[in-house]
Amino acid sequence: MPTLIDFRRRIRSVKNTQQITRAMKFIAAARLRKAQEGVVAARPYATEILRVLRSAVARMEDPSTNPLLERRPERHILVVLVSGDRGLAGPFNANVIRYALSFLREHSSLDIQALAVGRKGRDALRKRNYHLVGEFLNVSLSVEFRHAKEVGARIIELYAGQEVDAVYMIYNEFKTVLVQRLRAEKLLPIDPGVIGQPQEHQSHQRDDQHQQQSQGPDSENLVDYIYEQPREQLFKALVLRYVDSEVYRILLESSAAEHGARMAAMDSATNNAAELIDDLTLEMNKIRQAGITRELIEIVSGAASAVG
Repeated sequence: MPTLIDFRRRIRSVKNTQQITRAMKFIAAARLRKAQEGVVAARPYATEILRVLRSAVARMEDPSTNPLLERRPERHILVVLVSGDRGLAGPFNANVIRYALSFLREHSSLDIQALAVGRKGRDALRKRNYHLVGEFLNVSLSVEFRHAKEVGARIIELYAGQEVDAVYMIYNEFKTVLVQRLRAEKLLPIDPGVIGQPQEHQSHQRDDQHQQQSQGPDSENLVDYIYEQPREQLFKALVLRYVDSEVYRILLESSAAEHGARMAAMDSATNNAAELIDDLTLEMNKIRQAGITRELIEIVSGAASAVG
């Protein structure tokens, strides 16, 4: 039977763990705030890149000649799995890995290559013997644009070299601290509807104008930019920038989702530690009370024997 000393040691140990989980919760909250600020700060850049890209597309004869817009039958695909580098984030890593493995099974008839962003996803893919064409570690804790450029450069190299026919990004999209949505987003080839094709702009000009009036000031308006470089050269550079900005957005979303999941997990662990401390204290007090009662009974019995 545990003694009072055993209970005191256990309570002390749980309190130490509680302090650690509380500190990790505060750290995750600070990193989550930073990741959210990064998402917000990146939006104006992505919006303007897309606006200039659409303007360039509308003034080109055939933008589909760009390698990143070329559409081919999907026989070889690249799956980019974005996960975390550390655990203690609740079901964050397990969910995205499970979702990715389900996606890979559904496309098992195709030739699949994988690229891992994050240690947990890398280990899961290696364990199942998937062919890795690249790995990028220690990204999620502090996402920077240079990370997105490195990942984007590898993706573009594989697609432009016709080693793969499509690129899918699998990641956790941040909604709230408690809610993340699993996404399998097709990154390449770039959807023509995203950047707009000249013929679509011309044939639906009136419809677009009507939609812009109904949608308000946030609607897309083409600007007649004056380009110093040839339009084709500028368009090629803008497409690369667009891919990098999309990768950057996805990395920020995944990072925010990871920090939110870790904050929620550490908050739950802190509360569970508090409940465990209460339960252990109650059991310790019961044992102490039983000991005191036993000693009182022995004293009373001894006094009664002496009187008798």
